[in-house]
Amino acid sequence: MDFGNADSWGAAIYFWIFPFVIGDAIFPPVPSEMLVITGGALSAEGHINAFLVVLLATVSSWLGDILVFQLFKRRLSHVLDRWKWGLRFHAAVHAAIAKAGRSSTYGAIIGIRFIPGGRLAATAAAGIANVSTRGFSLCAAIGGLLWASWSVALGYFAGSATGLPFWASSLIGVGVGLVIGAVVGVIVTRRRGSPSPADSAAVDPDQELDF
Repeated sequence: MDFGNADSWGAAIYFWIFPFVIGDAIFPPVPSEMLVITGGALSAEGHINAFLVVLLATVSSWLGDILVFQLFKRRLSHVLDRWKWGLRFHAAVHAAIAKAGRSSTYGAIIGIRFIPGGRLAATAAAGIANVSTRGFSLCAAIGGLLWASWSVALGYFAGSATGLPFWASSLIGVGVGLVIGAVVGVIVTRRRGSPSPADSAAVDPDQELDF
């Protein structure tokens, strides 16, 4: 497959979205954002459907978030310690929370995913804080839709405005997304509003650290 040729991608990108975006929920270095932005750039050239990319990215983002949330909510994360990749996953959670913070407010669940590693941090923190499943599911769906729409739009408008090859438009979109997305994510997660159930829940500090 010639990755520099848009025709080589075709509908194959649809099948890559699920594993990449779900994998990103567990292991942040997975380049799911770049893949979705690339989908936007390809749609600008008429190779794929932008709305379908948004739909697939939203659904897979939601599924990945639910998986990680339930893992920590039900205190099942210790099961992963049996394997080396599970230990690496725990290390990634610690690193993500240390970088993005432990906030589990509804606003953070939606907005912190725009910060690199923030999606894993907010999802794990929400599970640890025992946020309601219904509330988390709704916020994860809204956040996933906003993230997918934003990522596809970055690639689409970069491709439409520059007229560059799709891979160049993707790189431009990634660069813009890292700058603007990080700023927006920080603003959203630091806003002071009405507290969510997670903020008022009494959670033992030692239990919070027991992943």
